[in-house]
Amino acid sequence: MESIRLRHCLEAEDAERFKQRLAAALNALPGGSLPLHAGCEQGGLVDDSNISASVLSVEQDKDRFLASVGIFFTEIVGGCNCSDDPLEVNAYCVLEVAISRRDGVAKFTPLQL
Repeated sequence: MESIRLRHCLEAEDAERFKQRLAAALNALPGGSLPLHAGCEQGGLVDDSNISASVLSVEQDKDRFLASVGIFFTEIVGGCNCSDDPLEVNAYCVLEVAISRRDGVAKFTPLQL
C-alpha cells in the first residue's frame, strides 16, 4: 500500500482550518485507502466510494498531529434479503490519524467505539 501524505493539512493557520483540510483530504482519498473494515458490523464489504469524514478531536506534539476522525460509509451485506441482492447499510467507524510533522505521512488506526 502506498503511503498517504497529508502535509498540506499541517500548513493550516489554525486548528479549525486544520480540521477542515483534514476532513476534505480524507473525503478525497481513493477507495481502499482507509481501514474502514473495523466499522462493518454485519460481515459485509466496505463501499467507500462516497465517504463523509468528520474530525472529532486533534492533539499535537513535537513529532506529529494526532486526530480522531469519524467516517461514515456504506457497508454492503450480500445474500440477506429475498432476492439475494446485496443490501446497503449505513456504517460508521472512528480512526486515529497520525500525521508526521517531518514528512506528512499519515498512519491510520481503527479505534473501538
